[in-house]
Amino acid sequence: MVHPVYADLPTTIFEVMSGLARETGAINLGQGFPDEPGPEAVRRKAADETVHGYNQYPPMRGLPELRRAVATHYARWQGLDLDGETEVTVTSGATEALAAAFLSLISPGDEVVLFQPLYDAYLPMVRRCGGVPVLARLDPPHFRITRELLEGVFTPRTKLVVLNNPVNPAAVIFPDEDLALLAEFCVAHDAIAVCDEVWEQIVFDGRKFRPLMSFPGMRERTVKIGSAGKMFALTGWKVGFLCAAPPLMKALAGAHQFLTFTTPPNLQAAVAWGLVNCDDWFASMPGHLQRSRDRLTAGLVREGFTVLPAAGSYFLNVDLTASGIAEDDRAFCLRAVKDHGVAAIPISVFYETDGPTNLIRLCFAKRDETLDAGVERLAAAKG
Repeated sequence: MVHPVYADLPTTIFEVMSGLARETGAINLGQGFPDEPGPEAVRRKAADETVHGYNQYPPMRGLPELRRAVATHYARWQGLDLDGETEVTVTSGATEALAAAFLSLISPGDEVVLFQPLYDAYLPMVRRCGGVPVLARLDPPHFRITRELLEGVFTPRTKLVVLNNPVNPAAVIFPDEDLALLAEFCVAHDAIAVCDEVWEQIVFDGRKFRPLMSFPGMRERTVKIGSAGKMFALTGWKVGFLCAAPPLMKALAGAHQFLTFTTPPNLQAAVAWGLVNCDDWFASMPGHLQRSRDRLTAGLVREGFTVLPAAGSYFLNVDLTASGIAEDDRAFCLRAVKDHGVAAIPISVFYETDGPTNLIRLCFAKRDETLDAGVERLAAAKG
């Protein structure tokens, strides 16, 4: 018999909507991958390493030059003092990093605080480890963490809290006061924070991302997860990072060892080179995406849609009710892809219970002509 967590697990909404987009030839503003191919120099480095470099097993915890480059990158951009040798492990994407964190840190019966809306991998992985999810609902349009909210979910049995920041799909970046409040509760309850920070490099309007690890009391109790795929717009590469203090890292690396063991060395070498040599990419990339965000927002507003603020990630949200659309998010998204040739994601799927049914998520990491055509088709779906 199969395990009950996975027996009836549905196909993810991303695969469903992308599949419908492929079948119908629809514009895909649903799944979060960019139209552009990522920095050519990094891709050429990967190709060169494949032909001329080392293609056998690299060290289980990652190439030393990549672990050092990750530590240097986070020191420069976020002020963190990480030891690449003892506090960084390279994983096959951020989802594998999450799995390693949950497998190594959750024992049966441990309570795990999760914020809704949430990445759909969290719940089945936590449950498969025997963890007990405790769900905290963040409400649109601002999705703020409050003391009242945390008092309702933290208990003496809380072992772990999972934080996604910037938030997919809400497209918000938590302000310092929210993060300080969460750090206070983690310290008071001796809880570990697993921080899914894959969108950390993609923030807009002059904001500066601050990791939870940098707050008082959090350095020794935080697992920081990053993604080269998001950093370099190379989502298919699946190169991720686990960062944590040595006592935590020993357990994390042990779990990673028996998940994927290692990650392709050519991609690791290319990411290490990019982290050291692509400051111009990191300086300019958010601005290009911000321009795309603004283009899609302006087009939608012209067509009578109400758009929520988007501070980071590839995404923005549209309020269907405020836009004069009576359908719920699922019905609208299915009709839009099948009848009008444009795919979006209903936000309610990111909540297990009592999610808002009036919001849809759109990806703006697309070419101008794709965004413009998407607006035209969404306007037709709006009627």
